[in-house]
This record gives sequence, structure tokens and C-alpha cells, in this order.
Amino acid sequence: MYAADLHDAMEAFDNRLAQIYGQGESPMTITALSKLHHADRSHPRHAERLASVGLPHSVVEVTIRDEDGRELPAGDVGEVCVRGDVVMSGYWGNPEASARALRGGWLWTGDLGAFDADGFLTLKDRSKDLIVSGGSNIYPREVEEVLLAHPAVAEACVVGRPDREWGEAVVAFVVPRAAAPAADELDRFCLEHIARYKRPRNYRFVERLPKNNYGKVLKTELRRMLAEEERQS
Repeated sequence: MYAADLHDAMEAFDNRLAQIYGQGESPMTITALSKLHHADRSHPRHAERLASVGLPHSVVEVTIRDEDGRELPAGDVGEVCVRGDVVMSGYWGNPEASARALRGGWLWTGDLGAFDADGFLTLKDRSKDLIVSGGSNIYPREVEEVLLAHPAVAEACVVGRPDREWGEAVVAFVVPRAAAPAADELDRFCLEHIARYKRPRNYRFVERLPKNNYGKVLKTELRRMLAEEERQS
């Protein structure tokens, strides 16, 4: 959950929440952030733990690996890899996809994340959604978290669009709560919380975000919209 949504939910429901991270390939079994961790508000790193997906389940091993398969230390961002008896043996009738996802005995989840020193896993984004601008990696989720902290923003989704000078540029689609805030106001707000190069280069105010049946935002649709605009310009 986005941190802003999680705080709202905790205010409404108190200490009744637990979170579980998994995929269809390793269903609901990768990590969990327990109700006790949600409730431990006196912990000095409580806010960071709420932003995480918790600790690995006992039935799996979870590591962070680079593109060459090397395991990374705590603090370094890489792809989340998991193995255990609950992990799928492959995709039905699709050996090529199975070979891409299952390498070296591990399921490569496609999620980017990092462990902290206490073993809590924080997801950064899907690897396919990573934005590379001016040679720097930008995780859309980090920018979305900041935008959602603004009181005038109801929903936000960040994608990259091709840029001749920078490679990619950050574009934010924003659903306002009422009247749309000024773009320069959001720009100042972002600069207070994240590095300048991560801030959106463009804000698109929309009534709603395209979503699938599970409520997930369809970033592919947003990128398609930007590509269509580029072709027509």
C-alpha cells in the first residue's frame, strides 16, 4: 500500500492490518508485515517499516540480485528473487517464459527492491517501470508516494516518456481531490522531498486513472496515451 493510504487505513481501522507480498508464481508467500509491526508505533524506524513489505516467510528464501545473478548486500537495489517448495515449477505450455522467470534455481519476480539491515524488504518498483533519465535511475513509486502526500492529490501515477535529451522524462498523471493544484505548487512540493532530477517534468490532470479488474493502474495504457500524443504532434 502507498504510505498515505496505509496511514489513512490505520486511522480508520486502528491496529488491525497486516500486509502480505506474493505473486501468482509464489502465491502470498514471499514476505509479510505483521499486525504487530504495524502497531509498533514507538519503534524508531516505524515509518520505514510501514513502507516495506516486511520479512520473508519461513517457507521461502528471498534474496536481492543484480542482472548477473550476484546476491546484493542490504541497502542495494536489485531484483527480488525467491525459491522454495511453494514456487511454481513453470508456466503451463510456455517453456520460454519459464526459462526467463526461473534462473539458477530462483524465481526472478520482476520486482526491484532492497533489504534493510534488519531484513525488512522494501519494494521500489517493477523493473519494467523503472525510468532512466540522464543516466540516473528513477523509481516511479518514490515520486508517487510524494505526490500522494499532497492534500490536493487523490491519486497519482508516474511513467516515463521518451526524451531526446535525457533518454526518458518523468510524467505524472494526477487525479485531484477537487480543484487541480497548480503544477508549480506540486513541483515545489516534490523538491522539498526528493532530488530535483526525480521530479516530474510534466503533470497531467485527469478525472480517473485506467485500471484493471484488480484495481491496478494500467501504466501501459498511460504510456500508450503519451506515445499517441507524440505521434500526433
